[in-house]
Amino acid sequence: MSATPDPRTTTASGADVRVRFCPSPTGLPHVGLIRTVLFNWAYARHNGGKLVFRIEDTDAARDSEESYQQLLDALRWMNIDWDEGVEVGGPHAPYRQSQRHEIYREVLEKLVAAGAVYESYSTAEEIDARNEANGRAKQLGYDNFDRDLTEEQKAAFRAEGRQPAWRLRVPDHDLSYVDLIRGEVTFPAGSFPDFVLVRAGGVPLYPFVNPVDDALMGITHVIRGEDLMPSTARQLALYSALVDAGVTTFIPRFGHMPLVLGETGNKKLSKRDPQADLFLQREKGFIHEGLLNYLSLLGWSLASDRDVFSLEEMIAAFDIADVNPNPARFDQKKAEAINGDHIRMLDADDFAARIVPYLAGAGLIDEEPSAEHRAIIAEAAPLVQERVQLLGEVPGMLGFLFVSDVTYAEDALKGLPANAAEVLTASMRALEGVDDFSAAGVQQALSTALVDELGLKPRVAYGPPRVALTGRRVSPPLFESMELLGKTETLRRLDALVKHLG
Repeated sequence: MSATPDPRTTTASGADVRVRFCPSPTGLPHVGLIRTVLFNWAYARHNGGKLVFRIEDTDAARDSEESYQQLLDALRWMNIDWDEGVEVGGPHAPYRQSQRHEIYREVLEKLVAAGAVYESYSTAEEIDARNEANGRAKQLGYDNFDRDLTEEQKAAFRAEGRQPAWRLRVPDHDLSYVDLIRGEVTFPAGSFPDFVLVRAGGVPLYPFVNPVDDALMGITHVIRGEDLMPSTARQLALYSALVDAGVTTFIPRFGHMPLVLGETGNKKLSKRDPQADLFLQREKGFIHEGLLNYLSLLGWSLASDRDVFSLEEMIAAFDIADVNPNPARFDQKKAEAINGDHIRMLDADDFAARIVPYLAGAGLIDEEPSAEHRAIIAEAAPLVQERVQLLGEVPGMLGFLFVSDVTYAEDALKGLPANAAEVLTASMRALEGVDDFSAAGVQQALSTALVDELGLKPRVAYGPPRVALTGRRVSPPLFESMELLGKTETLRRLDALVKHLG
């Protein structure tokens, strides 16, 4: 029979819900990290509660200010806000672990006074030797040897120059909790030994500072990845001690989100996988609405027959209890398709503004476009908004509007029909007589000359003019493109391809 969850577990709901996002500033932000903050943020917003954003930066060898700034950049790009924490402050400041060492020292003193922790002088070599002598497997680790050291033994160790680590006195009974996503979970008594909270020399460790920060900041719901689930047993043990020592009054509820798998196999999506790189996805042309929509589907859904929805709809419906515990697979193609749906949901001016950095990044326009270029973008943007899945596709689609000389793609030239020069010549002859050089006027002239008079199928008829104008096999609508370029430039480009085919 399983143990009963600790009755001191929080019953907080509604506006009393407090969740947190607490990354380490190491490396680039990845999509798994964003999925974590998304679910926490959505849960807080759904309940009218609070999201706390703090930084776990006690690993001086790996933490960096650059990575910290990238985390801020990532959340701001994603439009994920927080109620307390770094950059915004709050009643539990500071929100960086590297600035909280005095707080950890005070909490340790309370645990010492409550008898919840004890001095441990055993070295790794001594632990291994005792295990071997007692017929215990080395992987069982620490044997709780120092639990009952006498004052004389402690004094003897100190006389040798040893400094003690501080270990938590783990309860000798089963530990149980009800996971928000997975239901009841029980850790049997004796499944893990007393563990170190503070190293010899006074360095506090993650298993200590993470729950302490949660306790002091009043975090009611800890929502995190499935890979952290094994550490929950230690956190329950420590939380029980923190309550007994008067550091906090309750134990939070825990929920463990499913793993995100790579596109193939059954391995967790690695930080080194291209799909995991958040900024690479932004560089490709994801918009935050599309990427967040897709990431929300990695374990949750709004409805069984609907994959595309707004963040407002997600917040209105989101409950962590509805998250599926089974692993979710990252599917780049589906992510891009959903992003395309969100691109089409943007209003025209918004879409036009969002493609400017991509056009500038391709060297087609200045970062601050000229009035002429802005006018072209405003007219051209609707031609591609319905056709792209990523903003990064736009320079390839609209680049022909910002250059004087077209570069012909090899596949475009290879795909031209044998009579391409004849088609181009007929096109020029037809367009020279067009006074109303609008899309409708251009279409009428070309349709008469190429389809009616030459008897060509539209696919064959319009392929050569398309390549002449854009250099590509796929482009925005041909007639609208000609209208944008104007009569003189359109005729010049048609003639240039005739000469190139020469």
